[in-house]
This record gives sequence, C-alpha cells and structure tokens, in this order.
Amino acid sequence: MRVILHSDLNAFYASVECLYRPELREVPMAVCGDPLKRHGIVLAKNELAKKIGVKTGEAIWEAESKCPGLTLVAPQGRLYQRYSQLVRSIYEEYTPYVESFGIDECWLDITASGRDGYEVAEELRLRIHREIGLTVSIGVSFNKIFAKLGSDLKKPNAVTEIRSDNFRELVWPLPVRDLLFVGRQTERKLTLMNVRTIGDLARCGPEFLQKRLGKWGLMLWQSAMGLDQQSVARSGDYPPVKSVGNSMTAIRDLHTETEVKLVFMRLSEEVAMRLREQGLFCSTIQISMRDNELFSFERQRKLSRPTQCAFVILEAAMSLYNDQQYKNRPLRSLGVRGVDLSWEEGGRQISFLPEAEYEERWLEVERTVDDLRERYGEEAVLRGRLLSDKALSGLRSYTQMDVPTGTLPGSSASPHLRPAKIYREVV
Repeated sequence: MRVILHSDLNAFYASVECLYRPELREVPMAVCGDPLKRHGIVLAKNELAKKIGVKTGEAIWEAESKCPGLTLVAPQGRLYQRYSQLVRSIYEEYTPYVESFGIDECWLDITASGRDGYEVAEELRLRIHREIGLTVSIGVSFNKIFAKLGSDLKKPNAVTEIRSDNFRELVWPLPVRDLLFVGRQTERKLTLMNVRTIGDLARCGPEFLQKRLGKWGLMLWQSAMGLDQQSVARSGDYPPVKSVGNSMTAIRDLHTETEVKLVFMRLSEEVAMRLREQGLFCSTIQISMRDNELFSFERQRKLSRPTQCAFVILEAAMSLYNDQQYKNRPLRSLGVRGVDLSWEEGGRQISFLPEAEYEERWLEVERTVDDLRERYGEEAVLRGRLLSDKALSGLRSYTQMDVPTGTLPGSSASPHLRPAKIYREVV
C-alpha cells in the first residue's frame, strides 16, 4: 500500500514574519495586501489573531472590526519563496517524489523508502521546526486526498494518520466541503441532494452521483471511498502549460476606454514576454473583467494566426472589450490570457499578407526590448504611453527600484539605481 504525506506549513507568511520580528508573536498580527491599492485582504494571520476570529481571505476592515488594534504587515513574496525552497530541500532528502500544492503545501510519496509514514512525518515536523523555525501539520495516508484531509484535521504543529482501517470513522463524519475539490458551487448542489457529510457522499453510490453530476460526481464518490489513485509527481516535473495570462486590480475604477487600454497594454506586454520566454505561440486571446460590483465575466476570440506579439494581443483584447455590452461598466480589474498554445519549434504557416509583415516588425522590436530588460531590469525600457498614469499601469518608480540583497533574518536591502529608457510607439 502507498504511503503518502501531505505537509502544510502553519500560517506560513505570518510565521516567516515572526522569525524576523519575534515581538509579533505576542500580538494579534495579519499579513495583508495594500488597502490603498485595493488588495486589502488578509493573506495569513498568527494564532492570536485566529483565536479572535480573523480569517484568511476576509477584507482588512472585517478583520479590524473583529480585532481592534490588529497589527498589519505587508507581504514579502520573495522572502516566502525562499523559505518554501528551504523546506522543500528537506523533503527532497526523503524522496524524489515531491509535488507542490501552493507555496506552503507539498505531497510526498515515501512508499519506496519502506519506512513507517507516521514516523517519517514526526521526523519532518521536528526537523523543520529545529532547522528553519517553522511549524508544520502533516497528514499521512494511502492516497493524496486523505493525506491532504489529514493535514487539515489537527493544527498547528501536528501529525494525523488516516489509514484504510479507520478512514470511515475519521473522514465520513466531516462536512462534505472538507473534501478536496468540493467548492462552494459543488457544496450547494450536494446540499440540495441532502448530501452534507463525506459519509453521505459515499453512501449515495457511483451511479446516482454520476447521473446527477457527471464524471465529476463519480470522481467525488471515489475520493470519499478512499479510491483515489492520483500519483505524486516527481520533483521538478510540471504539467504542460495550457495558458499564459496576467491580471491586475486597478487602484481606481476604470471608466474610459483610454484607462482600460492602458491596463490592457501593460498586461499584453507581460503575457507576450512570457510567451516568448517559453517559446510559445497562442492562437486565442481571452480577457477577464470584473466590475465595481464584483461581477466577473470573460470573453475570448480566435486569432487568424498564432502570435507572441503584444501588439496583436492588445488589439484582440481591446476588440473584445469594445463590445457595447461591457463598455460602459466601471471596471475594477482586468486580465489577459493567451490560450491554445503551440511550440515555437513547430513553426508557423508563412503569410505574405501586409498585416503579417507588420506583426513581424513589431515582434522584432519587442524581442529587442526583451534583451534590454533582461540586462537592465523589467522597467528599463517602457512605452511612453504607460508613463501617462503609472498607478493604473502598475509601474513602480521608473528611476529607482528596491532590490533585496538578502533573504534570511539579519539581511538588508539596498536601493539600486538604473536609468530608464523609453521607446516610442511605432503606430
């Protein structure tokens, strides 16, 4: 029988911050986005804040209403990534099969080691606390679904084992929402079927669930019965890329086509650059929009030929936006995504149309800009139009960037100055 572990770092962002500022352990604290830039939600909280009722994902004002005087800390993404890598390096000493499930969670398949899963989990828990200073909750089971469920049962700093002979007693009484991949919509559908616990789901039977929910219903029944056979990916293996996209929440609502185009311009450049970095072309452009009432909608359009050119992506995005159905809505956030991907090595059909020649000229310019940005920084070369409103286009100061020089406690950061270059639009 397989031995699968699921390791979940407790209050990861908040715990890392407490390593640098131990005094934060003594007060209710939350790591939050910037409310002035409309990213004001709780990303993580320490145990004191959790006991008061602060929840991950809620707005800052909600958290502060529950906990007046809550200490707010800005997130440091690079620092958290560094600690995630340190913990992962410990996992990889035990098995080559380490699959990430977010920055703070991993599955490990230690079947080949022949060791007892609970024993290994306890050893990992103690090592991570001793060597890195973080606590971790670990689930041990015979499949990925139950291992994940086990890591959620006891927090913080605990190990839970779900075996084939006890999962009915431990798992089936739990709410169906606790099962991996059961989201809000699925929970609502199951509630209408009087399915409220994982045991209720298991007792429905595969035929009934498949009839009501299709293949998804069959998969959920198999998960509840402990029949999940998903394998743990080898460390470094990643599934094929299906899309390349980026999105941004604007600092204020977008009312005009000019404002929308400014944001789409920035997003299109980033998507195109990532396509070129990975040697990919996209054949379909998809945009996502969210208005000031938080209603989201998406639209997509097939291109006449595959592209990795920001100019083409921007044109397609603006064409989709200019549908009169959406044009007059105040928008809060926008996203651009390239889908239907193909590899650069596969080549493209030759075209002698004028627009194809124009696209190749743009692509040559963009590749040159890629080289300059690789050498001098992401914002060393900018479109002049983006400077008309740096807040909307998501730019930092284009004359100074803060580049951290260290990532572990006691390190410092120093400003790195570099000149900005501006290229004029060839329109």
